[in-house]
Amino acid sequence: MVMSSKRFDAVVVGAGAGGAAAAWRLCEQGLTVLLLEAGPRFDPTRDYKLNQPDWERYQFPEPPGSRGGFTISQLDRLDPADADLRSWSRAAGPLVRDETRQAMGPGYWHVQGVGGSTLHFVGESHRMHPAAMKLRSKHGAGHDWPLAYADLEPYYALCETQIGVAGPGMQGDRWRSTPYPLPSHPLSPSARLLTSAGQKLGMTWQANSRAALSAIYDGRPACNYCGNCNRGCPLGDKGSVDVTFIRKALASGRLTLKSGSPVARIHSKPGGHIESLEYLEGKKLHRIETPTLILAAGAVQTPRLLLANRSRHFSEGLANTSRQVGRNFMETLSWNSSGLVPGLTNSHVGLPSDAICWDFNAPDAIAGIVGGCRFNSSTQEIGFTGPISYASRLLNGFGKGLKEKVRESFGSAVSVGAIGEFLPNEATYIDLDPLEKDRLGIPLPRLHSSLGPKNIKRLRFMAEKSRQLLKAAGVEEILEEFGAWDNFSATHVFGTCRMGADSRNSVVDAGCRSHDHPNLYITDASVFPSSGGGESPSLTIEALAVRTADTIVHGKALPPSRPPV
Repeated sequence: MVMSSKRFDAVVVGAGAGGAAAAWRLCEQGLTVLLLEAGPRFDPTRDYKLNQPDWERYQFPEPPGSRGGFTISQLDRLDPADADLRSWSRAAGPLVRDETRQAMGPGYWHVQGVGGSTLHFVGESHRMHPAAMKLRSKHGAGHDWPLAYADLEPYYALCETQIGVAGPGMQGDRWRSTPYPLPSHPLSPSARLLTSAGQKLGMTWQANSRAALSAIYDGRPACNYCGNCNRGCPLGDKGSVDVTFIRKALASGRLTLKSGSPVARIHSKPGGHIESLEYLEGKKLHRIETPTLILAAGAVQTPRLLLANRSRHFSEGLANTSRQVGRNFMETLSWNSSGLVPGLTNSHVGLPSDAICWDFNAPDAIAGIVGGCRFNSSTQEIGFTGPISYASRLLNGFGKGLKEKVRESFGSAVSVGAIGEFLPNEATYIDLDPLEKDRLGIPLPRLHSSLGPKNIKRLRFMAEKSRQLLKAAGVEEILEEFGAWDNFSATHVFGTCRMGADSRNSVVDAGCRSHDHPNLYITDASVFPSSGGGESPSLTIEALAVRTADTIVHGKALPPSRPPV
């Protein structure tokens, strides 16, 4: 083992949204930072294939080491009474041919690498609904945040400026102290159609707030509206953290970034102080002192690191005297419905998720259900940007007949997406797999998830409203639907190191500092007490991370903002 002689003010583990934002803020204020990332660095000009003639055959790249290991336990048995929520498509039939819920693809979609899942995300940039942060006290479900929207508001504004978020003037109860740095994007043909359809149903749709540039900004080009954000952005207009926070932190000269460097061990003193960690670089283990340690490996890998580092003094793992590490896991409650609209053209072009409806986002917005949801235009996001997707998902047949159908229908697909609140339960948690280990001998995290009746009730509302929207838009027959009822396919995961004021039932405090370890902080979605009513989490992760960095440097965060008069 090599003991490093170099000393950093802070060591950050994980170069995704939370780690990158925290590292940038610490560097900006004069601290030296070591940023360790288990995965590789991506080269947009090499790895993203959107300039190739056969671009549609390439999804987001998966070079070696770009996905963290995990396993998934047995999932729910499906109730035939809810069979209308089954995932299916015209071309393939049922997507889950089993009586139990299945993980389609990897199940947990994420990127391990410099930039994390912001490399793969569509780029939605959302603030949490203020009422969603008081779910327990106001609605008797889930958990409350130990801070308020006003505490995060100045950090939301700061991060939006660093990223270059484009958005509308207002978003309902999400009051703002400053306008978005860039104007919202024009709506695509499918988004305009859904906006009109929503009006027929009494729904209000607006331009979505997007971490994609609507104009040249901060040395980066404007979006070219190719519609393929989640295949990787080769231009740099999407606000992934590699081209925003990490680029700026590196420019400061105070950041040392090491990719391909997974953490092997974290060492703590009997009193709780984290004194050092070991990480792999090449084939050698290195040990580095940790005056301040920030974990930002995500809501799956962060609890895994904590649980795996048991010792004589911390027999349940680090930061786990409350025994809440790994508990309160929240996955993605999602739904999508798609069909064809005769006469519609060019629905494949434009910015993905460019229109959104927040009408049902508040915790009490759906009658008889606690927890909200949002709806968005998902035509490009779920892949209807090229002819292969039409031929393999929406249309049946083969040969000349299938080709004719593709030519006739291409550009007329419309999709409605929905994401809703996920209420945790006793059957949703992460532990260590007793059998499977990684190359360092560390047990893999094992995911346990169960929807439960409350989440299924909300999912049913999302499905029924999506179907109504497509009918109002002119869809004569729905041709594909998929959702969380039978398909474990999580992109947003939360809650496994929950923040709270009481050290007996939470892992970190309102400043994201461990209750058990005075120099350990967590800045990823594992600290979320609730998932929100469909908000994409990256902006909230970044705002929390920057706020945490301020408390590390100054002992306090910026003062709360006040709503504009």
